[in-house]
Amino acid sequence: LSSLKKFDEIKKANQAAAKKLVEDQLSSSSEDDDEDAEVKQGKILDKTFTIYTSQTDGDASELERTRQYMNEAFQSGAMTCLICIASVKRNQAVWSCCGCFCIFHLVCIQKWAKDSLFLVSSPLTDDDFGKKDYPWPCPKCRFDYKRSETPSRYYCYCGKVENPTVDPWLVPHSCGQICEREFKPSCGHKCLLLCHPGPCPPCPKMVTTTCHCKKAKAVPRRCSAKAWSCRLPCGRTLLCGQHACENPCHAGDCQPCPRVSKQRCICGRQTAERLCASPQWQCDQVCGKCLPCGNHTCEQVCHAGPCGDCPRSGKRSCPCGKTKFTLPCTEDVPTCGDSCDKVLECGIHKCSQRCHRGPCEICRQEVEKQCRCGKHTKRMPCHKPYLCETKCTKIRDCQKHQCRRKCCSGNCPPCDQVCGRTLGCRNHKCPSGCHRGSCNPCPETVDVKCSCGKTVITVPCGRERTIKPPKCKQLCSRPPTCHHSTQEKHYCHFGRCPPCRQPCQKTLTCGHLCPVSCHDEALVKQTGLHQSAGPWEQPSEPAFIQTALPCPPCEVPIPVECLGQHEVSPLPCHSANPYSCKRFCGRLLDCQNHTCMKECHHVTKLNSSADGKKAGPECSQCEEECTKPRPAGCPHRCVLPCHPGDCPSCLQMLKIKCHCKLSVLYIECLKLTCADVKEKELLLSCRNQCPKELPCGHRCKEICHSGDCSLNCSQKVKLRCLCKRLKK
Repeated sequence: LSSLKKFDEIKKANQAAAKKLVEDQLSSSSEDDDEDAEVKQGKILDKTFTIYTSQTDGDASELERTRQYMNEAFQSGAMTCLICIASVKRNQAVWSCCGCFCIFHLVCIQKWAKDSLFLVSSPLTDDDFGKKDYPWPCPKCRFDYKRSETPSRYYCYCGKVENPTVDPWLVPHSCGQICEREFKPSCGHKCLLLCHPGPCPPCPKMVTTTCHCKKAKAVPRRCSAKAWSCRLPCGRTLLCGQHACENPCHAGDCQPCPRVSKQRCICGRQTAERLCASPQWQCDQVCGKCLPCGNHTCEQVCHAGPCGDCPRSGKRSCPCGKTKFTLPCTEDVPTCGDSCDKVLECGIHKCSQRCHRGPCEICRQEVEKQCRCGKHTKRMPCHKPYLCETKCTKIRDCQKHQCRRKCCSGNCPPCDQVCGRTLGCRNHKCPSGCHRGSCNPCPETVDVKCSCGKTVITVPCGRERTIKPPKCKQLCSRPPTCHHSTQEKHYCHFGRCPPCRQPCQKTLTCGHLCPVSCHDEALVKQTGLHQSAGPWEQPSEPAFIQTALPCPPCEVPIPVECLGQHEVSPLPCHSANPYSCKRFCGRLLDCQNHTCMKECHHVTKLNSSADGKKAGPECSQCEEECTKPRPAGCPHRCVLPCHPGDCPSCLQMLKIKCHCKLSVLYIECLKLTCADVKEKELLLSCRNQCPKELPCGHRCKEICHSGDCSLNCSQKVKLRCLCKRLKK
């Protein structure tokens, strides 16, 4: 249990780290972040160019080259060290070439300079080493730097600040101060931009200057364009001394005179039309004038001045040069008869022939000769070179291959084999001769294109595998893969096109159009395909397959009336059928007193003109008793079940006592309930004498009646007077 718990903790930590890494990569490559970075980059560039464009009214178009270098400084992967073929990051120490402004890692350029100096000085002997300051070249433009100019510290672009701090609101490797480097060519002013990569822009200062020919009035102009032409004829006298320059006002010396004139050659014999700018010319005739000796003529070709003395006059030497003779110019110098003694071509022996004309013969003396490598000797004619067959086993300057030259003198020539090592780009091989140290960077460049090929960026060879393809602003031109004729507009991209989000618009069986997003290429997750063998096996991601899904049921609202016609509700088209609203039916039954209590149901109309609220054959039948109110005084129920109209008359007999409570009478209920007060009084009377006693003690003489008896008793009684003596 403890090991499983520990395994789960480690697994969760690894998954969290991987998730964070993916999120970071996605956030760094999202379009929102790219847009924010572009806005931030634009603000930094505007801040850098503020002084140039606002305070000096500089032309922003002249900043394009500098802007390009700065854009590359911001763009990820655009700045590449050509030595190590790796990206130059903003927190790395760098060095910039003053010739091509290419940026290298400081460590890489130091190693490059060291290796270059070692390769140049390696063929030297110990005596010559260190006597000459050999330069080292820039890897890109081959601009030469002295040994003392090898970079040792990291400076900003303008060279003011050592180890500039990393500031996200400044150009990478910039100190943020004004550049103040002198313009090239020097004009006496300094750069006004903030510390920046690449060349400084043209000088924006205003100066007062005149034109090239100095004829026009001085006008204020930009220092970078202070040389200007007034376009008037130059008028300066040309080198011919006869004509004036007719070209428009121009810089530098005037061109040679373009006019043609007749000019004599140097000797004056021939005349030809030639350019006025080249009056001196020679004809091809020999001079032929008689020399002072009177025996010979001048053999020089067309020349100026006197011909000079005869070359055969005065003292002349014999062919070997030992004896001099004074002879007339008409006679040849004879040989002296002495040995020639001129040093032969071998440089050791002298010619043993007598004084002779012409070249000496080759040296034929036999000598003991040593071969060039000094390992063998042989007796042979002096004029023949002696080379043995021994091959040199010394290692050449590449420190890889043997010399293998026959009879080598020890000064082995440079290695003549091709290096052939794979360069840092991993695409090409080194074409240079075999050498020591690192190979030069690959000089080739590669075009990295977008998917459609219309947007191209040029990167050093080898960087095409790591640099991101350029963002193309062209719309994707691929044909749609779904049933739509055109796809949604989106920019050029690699990989599959994004899922189509257009409405499907297929015609459903009901006749409506499918309103949901296109589902021809929906990704469906497949789960349960693989069962893990244990807790140590990482759960595999669910597989997704691309398939066309059917159109979902139609959801267009259709007004539908319920079965009992109580309401009309909008229902989805796919389920637009008569339905029960769950209310009571409510239709009036045949009894005309009650309604149908069934749940909302279908009712068949027997007659088209029938009332819509009348019950049909499907409605329930009323099984209630009649509940209509009875006439006043009738205690009986209606003998009929629930019925329409009035109830029938009640014919039941009521058993009721008379007013005097002595007799029981049987009276029809209808008569009793329909009688008025007087009739009720008669009906409830038993027709007998009322049995009640009056207060006087006599019986009531009236017929059975209701209420109290009257006190008017008419019975005669015997009464005595107060004195009791008389009785009446």
